[in-house]
Amino acid sequence: MRYTSLAQFLGTAKEALAKGPLAVIFAEDEVEIDTTLRHHLRAGFRDVVLLAPPEITLPPALEAQVHQVDHDVHAEGALFAAVNSIIEAAPGIWLFYGYNGEYLFHPFCETRNVRELIAFHTEERREALLTYVIDLYAGDLDQFPNAVSLEDAHLDKSGYYALGRPDPEKQNHPKDRQLDFFGGLRWRFEEHVPFERRKIDRICLFRTKPGLRLRPDYTLSDEEMNTYACPWHNNITTALASFRTAKALRSNPGSRFAIRDFRWRNTVMFEWHSQQLMDLGLMEPGQWF
Repeated sequence: MRYTSLAQFLGTAKEALAKGPLAVIFAEDEVEIDTTLRHHLRAGFRDVVLLAPPEITLPPALEAQVHQVDHDVHAEGALFAAVNSIIEAAPGIWLFYGYNGEYLFHPFCETRNVRELIAFHTEERREALLTYVIDLYAGDLDQFPNAVSLEDAHLDKSGYYALGRPDPEKQNHPKDRQLDFFGGLRWRFEEHVPFERRKIDRICLFRTKPGLRLRPDYTLSDEEMNTYACPWHNNITTALASFRTAKALRSNPGSRFAIRDFRWRNTVMFEWHSQQLMDLGLMEPGQWF
């Protein structure tokens, strides 16, 4: 169904907002919108919402499965405002958000869907999942100048690290069970990336509740929901395979002509399989076997 505004969607799509899990895809351009939507439909989300400019059109098959909302995606803070509006309108549901050209993976996603993931995580008394944004990029930039190719997708197999997350309210001592994660293209080409955008961790799958807010650094206002583990053992983490950084580096004039190839000695082909991400340590199953 098509909605002319986010307000109309929130006011009329009561069934989509009642149960979840709900996936919200934020389309910054027209790149791989179809594949992004199909990926998350196959993942097991009950409803998928596309926030996109009015000129974006979907194939008829997807129109019947996706809630398309006309939205000003380029307004400052548009994603955060939209997600917070959905949180307020639909408390108590599991919500995922991401951009076009980003694909959510969780352990064993080939045989277990996202509803099974959420059911297990809920039994662990957890309300949010830590997600690592793993940069994807085309191996041949001459053939794929925007750095996007599902068939020629590559990623970094190493070069990831974490630092303690300082707590300003406690003299910048590290927060309990919270880390800032770095790596991928934002690390290797950091001279082209503002400091505040270099982190690769995101809380993008969580249970909404009254008063909860998504902050501009992709963390939530409830600090416990930003932790990577409960106090007793490690929990499941997920990965978001994303072309977004590669696209940005190839569209920005300052970096486009400075970067001739994203590949380096630690580049490997992306196999589009959760086992590869687990083997590389880019997500873990926790206690879920």
